[in-house]
Amino acid sequence: MPREYSLNHYRNIGIIAHIDAGKTTTTERILFYTGKTHRIGSVDDGTTVTDWMDQERERGITIVSAAVSTLWKDHLINIIDTPGHIDFTAEVQRSLRVLDGGIVIFDAVQGVEPQSETVWRQADRFGVPRICFVNKMDRVGASYQRTIEMIRDRLGADPVAVQVPIGVEDSFEGVIDLMQERAIIWMDNLGKEPRVEDVPENLKETVKKARDRMIEQIAETNDDLTVKYLEGEEIEVDELKLALREAVIKRKLTPVFCGSSLKNKGVQPILDAIVEYLPSPLDIPPVKGTHPVTGEIMERPADDSAPFSALVFKIVTDPYVGRLAYLRIYSGKTTSGAFVYNPRKQKKERVGRLIRMYADHREDIKEVGAGDIAAILGLKFSFTGDTLCGATNQIILENISFPEPVISVSIEPKTLADQDKMTEALRKLSDEDPTFRVRTDNETGQMIISGMGELHLEVLVDRMLREFRVQARVGRPQVAYRESITRSVDKVEYRHVKQSGGRGQYGHVILSLEPGEKGSGILFEDDITGGAIPKEYIKAVEKGVRSAGEAGVLAGYPVTDVKVRLFDGSYHEVDSNEMSFRLAGSMAFRKGVQQAGPVLQEPMMKVEVNVPEEFLGDVIGQLNARRGEITGIEMRPGNAKAVKAIVPLAEMFGYATELRSATQGRGVFTMEFDHYARVSQDVARRIIMGK
Repeated sequence: MPREYSLNHYRNIGIIAHIDAGKTTTTERILFYTGKTHRIGSVDDGTTVTDWMDQERERGITIVSAAVSTLWKDHLINIIDTPGHIDFTAEVQRSLRVLDGGIVIFDAVQGVEPQSETVWRQADRFGVPRICFVNKMDRVGASYQRTIEMIRDRLGADPVAVQVPIGVEDSFEGVIDLMQERAIIWMDNLGKEPRVEDVPENLKETVKKARDRMIEQIAETNDDLTVKYLEGEEIEVDELKLALREAVIKRKLTPVFCGSSLKNKGVQPILDAIVEYLPSPLDIPPVKGTHPVTGEIMERPADDSAPFSALVFKIVTDPYVGRLAYLRIYSGKTTSGAFVYNPRKQKKERVGRLIRMYADHREDIKEVGAGDIAAILGLKFSFTGDTLCGATNQIILENISFPEPVISVSIEPKTLADQDKMTEALRKLSDEDPTFRVRTDNETGQMIISGMGELHLEVLVDRMLREFRVQARVGRPQVAYRESITRSVDKVEYRHVKQSGGRGQYGHVILSLEPGEKGSGILFEDDITGGAIPKEYIKAVEKGVRSAGEAGVLAGYPVTDVKVRLFDGSYHEVDSNEMSFRLAGSMAFRKGVQQAGPVLQEPMMKVEVNVPEEFLGDVIGQLNARRGEITGIEMRPGNAKAVKAIVPLAEMFGYATELRSATQGRGVFTMEFDHYARVSQDVARRIIMGK
């Protein structure tokens, strides 16, 4: 089947930003102006297309990233609207992994906010080219220029203003396109037919300066244009656009646009910019992967005739049709009914139905090719981060890594009838969400669920009740502490011997332990020489070490940041087996951790509190009382201050209520995980006693 749209007419883009900057509102306008919807949905009224879950509509926030496909000027645009709340950061991460470009939205009043920084850094890590949209230009305190300065200072980017606003706050009515030197004014309420006219007389001087600055910035990225610029030659608009496109794709420049999505102003130029400046699948380097057997590095170009390769980046459990897997196809093509191979699980999978997603609506398609994003029904073994490819041309694409959960609650079914339903519901929810973990506490037998924050777990428990009809009792939130070591131990020996008449058990290992780098988990190194322990038993020792690391020696929390070296031991020709060495590895590790100065570590959160100046003293006092360390205070528009601090997560429960009452409801705060830090002795004693 020939393609309906050529590959250079595809755009896979994500809309990313801090919570409440206007991502979903902007997406709704994009769908309306591209003819996908016939009325504009509202976040406040709960009528948006991409926020389709009940919880999203009630809370007015995005929880899961939603994929929609639309058309603009003969280009097929796959858009992913991502959440802004830090508890759902994994949704942003997995979306960025498979996207070619991004629109970063900023609130013109607040500028660069904490979560804007987080998503920007994530986009940097995945090498995603971006354009910026300064939204809410109609709000009191809005400033286009200040936001651009913050993008430069805080994000280390090189923003280039390609528009100048006409008016600001309640007088904002349109923008001036610096490329074409024309004014675009939105008169009607729906903003469908903007009026294009000459630059107003009173703005000509401003526009000239801004355009010169824009041309200078673009010319600096292109040798030919630099020569033209220095020699004072006129640079054509097409040349500028082409050079800017190249600079965006190479991530040298970030074009900045402005508007007000809620007032339907400024969205069409963003659609034009997606087509003109963001990359198609052909503009990005071929995807790299490794051969599952040889480990050799391989590349796959975005080409339908290349061998098939795709990455599963999201799983959704649909109550009507079952498990949907979202795929980004990097090379080759596949059809419904075809067989594909999962090299990580070494399983063959059948492609049931191929679906083009439109938030929670869907449309069946027969074939999907390189550079596209689609969903598949019928996969049994494939989960988030898995690669799908042809059985004869195998490749494993780089997996998606997710942050560890920092908060846990116990959960139990209310009735016996809920028991099985709850187990099934938790399994499906953890299939969908890689940052959601389920385990059973060995001491109490309770089921423990862990996630990225209180809101994350609250939403998951709510989904269990609504989607899976499971009634459950939920305990108080518990912090996910860790245990680690403070000093090295050169030699830990453990000999597991059991003689029971007939065949016995024998495993003897000698390990050394040393503190590892932050965030490294448990690193196991095999340093056996001369066959002191046969190769087949070394894996068993590692399994023993890792299983012992799941529950530490102080309070039963997981052990992390430890480097373990197995360098000696012995075995018995008859009595040795895998179980013996697994037990020996486990006991040696526990013994070693006890000798290595074990300590408790707690998750530390980066907190930013925005308050009117008169409440500043109270807020600082609150944070200090919660063992917080103030790292800075910044000015914010409207005589407000932003207090930045590092605070232990354990001290942040219930803070929202306390902040509201101390600031007459005018204070707001954001919080995200920063690092694990050693707990003081008094606090450690309280935690251990409370276990």
